[in-house]
Amino acid sequence: MKKIALVGMPNTGKSTLFNRLTGGTARVANWPGLTVDITTGKILLGSFMVHVADLPGIYDLEGGAEDERLAHAFLAETDLDAVVLVLNAMQLDRQLALALQLKALGVSLVVLLNMADEARAAGIRIDLEGLSAELACPVYAVCAKHGEGMPEFNKRLAAYLRDSRPHRVDFSGLTANADWHAAEADLFARFVSRPPTLPAGPTEKLDRWVLHPLAGLPIFIVMMFCLFQLTYAIGSPLQDGLEYLLGTVKSAVLAPLAQNWPGFLSGFLVDGVFDGVTTVLTFAPIIFLFFSLMAVIEDSGYFSRAAFMMDGLMSRIGLDGRGFVMLMMGFGCNVPALMGTRVIRDYKARLLTMLIIPFSLCSARLQIFLFLSGALFSPTRAPWVLLSLYLASIAIAMGSALVFRKHFPSREPFALELPPYRLPVAGHVWNRGWGETREFLKLASTMIVTGVALVWVLTHYPSEQASLAGIIADFFQPVLSPIGIQAELSIALLFGFVAKEIVLGALSVIVGHEGADLATHLANTLDGVSAYSFMLFTLIYIPCVSAIATVRKESKSLTFTSFSVLWSLSVAWVVSFVFYQGARALGF
Repeated sequence: MKKIALVGMPNTGKSTLFNRLTGGTARVANWPGLTVDITTGKILLGSFMVHVADLPGIYDLEGGAEDERLAHAFLAETDLDAVVLVLNAMQLDRQLALALQLKALGVSLVVLLNMADEARAAGIRIDLEGLSAELACPVYAVCAKHGEGMPEFNKRLAAYLRDSRPHRVDFSGLTANADWHAAEADLFARFVSRPPTLPAGPTEKLDRWVLHPLAGLPIFIVMMFCLFQLTYAIGSPLQDGLEYLLGTVKSAVLAPLAQNWPGFLSGFLVDGVFDGVTTVLTFAPIIFLFFSLMAVIEDSGYFSRAAFMMDGLMSRIGLDGRGFVMLMMGFGCNVPALMGTRVIRDYKARLLTMLIIPFSLCSARLQIFLFLSGALFSPTRAPWVLLSLYLASIAIAMGSALVFRKHFPSREPFALELPPYRLPVAGHVWNRGWGETREFLKLASTMIVTGVALVWVLTHYPSEQASLAGIIADFFQPVLSPIGIQAELSIALLFGFVAKEIVLGALSVIVGHEGADLATHLANTLDGVSAYSFMLFTLIYIPCVSAIATVRKESKSLTFTSFSVLWSLSVAWVVSFVFYQGARALGF
């Protein structure tokens, strides 16, 4: 089997190329630093099966960030038949140095100039043959996003691999203190021609508003609100349709089938597992829709602008714009966002960023808030409730950073490339939405089923009137009662520590209703203040087990991990207490 590695600077389209080559679904977005781990896949090229590795972005072969060290270690320890260097054809004036470094090490190198369509539109002309002769390696121009030039590249790569031999990258051959940038400038001047000034395009015109010091933040809030509004407007009918379908399956198939089963087994499978999982599964259309819409924003390049715009504020709390990017990534899942801190070289800055990421409103929490806000608030108020929770998550994260910034000082300079705005690709949008939905369905088939089943046992053993769940709920009531959280909700919170996706299924089992009936029950037993206090506590109180394990792994400190968990719990209780008691004191 042949082995190749995709190498390049952040945001050059390596993951897009990986997906194009392998048919994979590695997450792609129009901002730098998204890939911080190694993604692998296999393809058939010619007569060879080829193992492809997509490495984290590296700026040069002497970088010291955690993700760069991971890429360097892979190159030094893996027998590779070729290294495919992916460069942005629009930015060769500052990316050719990496090609020169790899050439100096004698790597079996193939250079791929990606985004060739954008370079051509900008009037940039590249002498591929001259550059190939100078670098002594094949050089190709493609657009991985749209597939332009990819069939020819695949054919040429297969021919190249036929004569290649496995080797490792020997970094000891890299000349110390070499002036790579002078050589880069000479190479660029000889083989790349571009207009003296690039014509002003839509990027420059949009940035006048998006990066405006006064208009930028309101634009961000409006954009996020529109995302939530569309999610509700389109997703709610789909959710209702799926709920009706699953309800029909229960009444027409499952209930008659279980009619003659033993009472315990019938209750466990029908009223326990099926009802609980049904409540969770009805959110699959909304999850798909939300992350598809999020992918549109990601592909556009807007989130890099948000990070740049927020850098001034983030610097005042001991972080920089990368911390804001990590919070944005945390909206999907806290785990990859925590891993994404590897792009931060300074260890203390990494710790401070890891401390605040678990406050991001992840997709698992989103399911809970979508359900509760839809059940307890009017259609016009529900999107505002959801937006307020997102803003609260950002505010609490920043407040935590402000409190501890003196304990985690950092002087690392911040530089962020602002990519041009790009139209989203339908395939990327689909992959993002379906990828998140698929992971959700996998979780529903394993952990959620297990959690819901366990909740049913706790609420029915030794009896419904005196169950283990009731004993546990009574134990937590002195702590949760002052923040307006009822006994039946405490069990759901306990299982939410394992995975937030279990919370709704657990509630369905505890109260004995699912779907619309569960919403009606909660609306009759909770008022807006109690519900919002519960949502605040769920937002803040503790990340899931996977996130905690990732903090432990990335920080390499059990003390820091324990502190992070205790801090989240403390902040959750205090914030919910202040809100609940304050609202009651004001007569709400």
